[in-house]
Amino acid sequence: MCKGLAALPHTCLERAKEIKTKLGTLLQKPDSAIDIIIPYPEKPEKPPKAHKPSPEEALQWRDSLEKLLQNTYGLASFSSFLRSEFSEENIEFWVACEDYKKTKSPVKMAEKAKKIYEEFIQTEAPKEVNIDHFTKAVTMKNLVEPSASSFDMAQKRIFALMEKDSLPRFVRSEFYQELVK
Repeated sequence: MCKGLAALPHTCLERAKEIKTKLGTLLQKPDSAIDIIIPYPEKPEKPPKAHKPSPEEALQWRDSLEKLLQNTYGLASFSSFLRSEFSEENIEFWVACEDYKKTKSPVKMAEKAKKIYEEFIQTEAPKEVNIDHFTKAVTMKNLVEPSASSFDMAQKRIFALMEKDSLPRFVRSEFYQELVK
């Protein structure tokens, strides 16, 4: 392991400069109108009309955030609940990551990665999610060369936070109680 710039071999310095340049390019502010096209609509499109789940189906959500999020009605309900608690950034980040993972085009992937980083990850982001410094650093490193798994660690941390903290409150909410009657 190198212990300072003077001790770095020439190739390590070149690689460090290359990473710095790529990260700088990814994080720079847009220069042209084409760069500010936002891949996520400001107002979410109306989701397809979801059928109200049976009480039995809704009861399964108590023990499985994954089942809740896989259900269109459940996702919409949970999102509304988090909005009412002013913590919708968590579900919005999770949904953005799910959309990001489906992106095939490297250009679109880089655009979406930049958008997600600026909206949810960077310090003082408008919808900054609560992740630890290590997770933030790993995510930033992953964004040097964006891939489908760039946000995996951060997304897992937010999922765990929602599962441990938000889901129990949602299950105690009046809205959920009405669903399982």
